[in-house]
Amino acid sequence: MCGRYALYGPTSRIREQFDLDGGFDFGPRYNIAPTMRVLVVHPGPHGERVASTYRWGLIPSWAKDVTIGAKLINARSETVAEKPAFRAAFRRWRCIVPASGFYEWKPVQESGRTIKQPYFIRPQAEGDLFGFAGLTERWVSPDGEEIHTCCIITTDANAVMMPIHDRMPVILGANDYGAWLDPGNTDVARLRALLRPAAAGTMITYPVTRLVNSSRSDSPTFVAPL
Repeated sequence: MCGRYALYGPTSRIREQFDLDGGFDFGPRYNIAPTMRVLVVHPGPHGERVASTYRWGLIPSWAKDVTIGAKLINARSETVAEKPAFRAAFRRWRCIVPASGFYEWKPVQESGRTIKQPYFIRPQAEGDLFGFAGLTERWVSPDGEEIHTCCIITTDANAVMMPIHDRMPVILGANDYGAWLDPGNTDVARLRALLRPAAAGTMITYPVTRLVNSSRSDSPTFVAPL
């Protein structure tokens, strides 16, 4: 799964990698957790790529209330095209979630007990960014409040991730951004083909401080190797 990540790349780097049109306001964040506002890249009204902040945790348009969003932070690539919560978004409202890296927890033995050690996984090249495959939805509450939400698609772990966890986010290649974001692309087989594990050689992983375990905390020290 993907339940925590960071985005601290400079605005210029985010704009360049995702070919964004227009500005956005999103400061460095080192401990992004579900239900928080996150940066997403999506098609604009004229086909351009724009960045907006959405709530992490997808709320389908048919949901009765917002609570379902906390359970729908991830969508499995194997079933995303069929699951009622995701299938409409998969066909029409796809997005990319920029990230400097993400966290995963590995059970380890310490002093005779099992604890979960956090690891940070980032691109091999310092300063590069991941582009997670994501979905968006628009939900309107009974009193008319409009909420835009998103989720991150996951897939099987690659060789780097396997010792830590059996799942990982779908990390799109830069050459696949256009096909993924194209609202006119309704070819399910073509879209599914993009939802594969990233090459192991494109990322590195290392243990980080357990202070990241608290979603209420945020610090650049969280992404530093122990």
